[in-house]
Amino acid sequence: MKCKATLLVFLLFLITGCAPADQGNGQHADYEGTKKLVIDILKTDEGKKAIEDVLNDEKTQAKLIMDEAVVKNTIKGALTSKEAEDFWKKQFEDPKFAETYAKSMQKEHEKLIKDLMKDPDYQAAMIDILKNPEMEKQLTDALKTQKYRDQMKSVIIETVNSPLFKAKMQDLLIKGAEELQKQGQGKKDENEGGDGGGDGGGDGGNDGGGGQ
Repeated sequence: MKCKATLLVFLLFLITGCAPADQGNGQHADYEGTKKLVIDILKTDEGKKAIEDVLNDEKTQAKLIMDEAVVKNTIKGALTSKEAEDFWKKQFEDPKFAETYAKSMQKEHEKLIKDLMKDPDYQAAMIDILKNPEMEKQLTDALKTQKYRDQMKSVIIETVNSPLFKAKMQDLLIKGAEELQKQGQGKKDENEGGDGGGDGGGDGGNDGGGGQ
């Protein structure tokens, strides 16, 4: 069955490769006809089974894995080349591209920062940086600038106006009111219990005096 499947796939590629090389409309028509034939064959159950058998073949899988490593190395080499470095520098000089890239990576960056904040080595490194006198001075100067204050004000206003923040605040206020109400009710019950005990003791004393 595997030989039959392999033969079918080979014939498909053979049909595609042997398409006439005529020029002009004839070549385009032959190409479209061959493409349609291949697609129709691949849509059949036998065609699908043939592709599945080929992909399940151990030799084919080993070849695909090897090719995957080659592809990774090729991409890595392309991205780390001098030409790629110059290309990306030029791209990031475009404000629209930089903005789009930043938005697309925002969630990944947030997750990375959160993970780093939990890392002991990262925490220790950040503490060392903040202890640096020069860094402390720069941070203090930055906090004093009007630009930073305006930015913080904007962030606070945006946070306060956030529906999520409002919902959390409302929930906290309701819980706080319920807690105060419970505490007030508890004190009221204690006072009423104390008054009742005092009245009972007074009545008992009066009764004893009358008996004498």
